[in-house]
Amino acid sequence: MAVVAPLSDAVADLVADGDTIALEGFTHLIPFAAGHEVIRQGRSDLTLVRMTPDLLYDQMIGMGVASGVVFSYGGNPGVGSLHRFRDAIENGWPRPLEVEEHSHAGMANRYVAAAAGLPFAVMRGYLGTDLIAHTRAREIECPFSGEKLVAVPALDLDVAIVHAQEADREGNVQLWGIPGVQKEAVLGARRSLVTVERLVEKLEPRPGGVVIPGWAIDAVAEAPGGSEPSYSLGITERDNDFYKFWDGLSRDRDDFRAWMGEHVIDGAAA
Repeated sequence: MAVVAPLSDAVADLVADGDTIALEGFTHLIPFAAGHEVIRQGRSDLTLVRMTPDLLYDQMIGMGVASGVVFSYGGNPGVGSLHRFRDAIENGWPRPLEVEEHSHAGMANRYVAAAAGLPFAVMRGYLGTDLIAHTRAREIECPFSGEKLVAVPALDLDVAIVHAQEADREGNVQLWGIPGVQKEAVLGARRSLVTVERLVEKLEPRPGGVVIPGWAIDAVAEAPGGSEPSYSLGITERDNDFYKFWDGLSRDRDDFRAWMGEHVIDGAAA
């Protein structure tokens, strides 16, 4: 059963150096507050996993948190490149970064396999591309039809962190909007943390709502505005200007470090 705890305590208890960790969210519900707490607590050598790394992973990579990234797309959505991510790949700053790039379908299938407790997922894809040569995906043959297929290994996650709109006092979580792979990430990880906009006495079912039961979660932390500058549908709005601001700021190492020191390391929200 999930424990309701302060965010700093939850991160301290659940995230360790060297972990493989997914901070998931697709378009909205991106767990910025939790990621910033990971940075503040000085975690290092993390392998960051996410379908769509954007500004949060740019910040974590630029602060030297990550030694590797497993992903299927990386960019500043609607704006352009992730300049700290690029600097790490191209120049090894602030440290060299190993990358493993998949398709969206490949990453989604890897999450699903982990959530189901299976060693791999089978899919049609990757054949005829160089993804097999550059990942751990393998060509296999269907034992029934002889069709050539591809197996992608389940993600081996130490920790999953997601953001949601609300949780009740027992740690049951509900999110709505674009669901992404938050549920699969939590179910497939050894340890999990969910930050929420609010705690409520009782979850009220919503059309399209996804409920993650408290028994699948280690800790829930209340973090109002915890997805900003992304958004939590129905509660907060996306800060489009910040995404454009980040494109300019993050191009310069010194400007980036100064901004992170003032707005993240000192505890202020982005």
